[in-house]
Amino acid sequence: MSITLSLEQESWLQTQVENGAFPSVEAAVRHLIDEKIAEHETAENDDLAWAKIYVDEARAAVALGEYVSLEEYKAHNAALLASLRGR
Repeated sequence: MSITLSLEQESWLQTQVENGAFPSVEAAVRHLIDEKIAEHETAENDDLAWAKIYVDEARAAVALGEYVSLEEYKAHNAALLASLRGR
């Protein structure tokens, strides 16, 4: 496979090799691609179970009437922005 890199990319890779971060440009590219693949695999396999507590808290707050409408939120932000501009 042949891949064309920009001058900036080539320079960055060469600098990494010169600084001892990688033994060669090829090793640097392989390492960076492996990292990106691992990131994608992690994201694809994330079942979002960690977010359940936040969803449950939000649902409980809504059930108790602890929320503001979009219109109220926008009005609050507009008033805040106006007060900041008036300083």
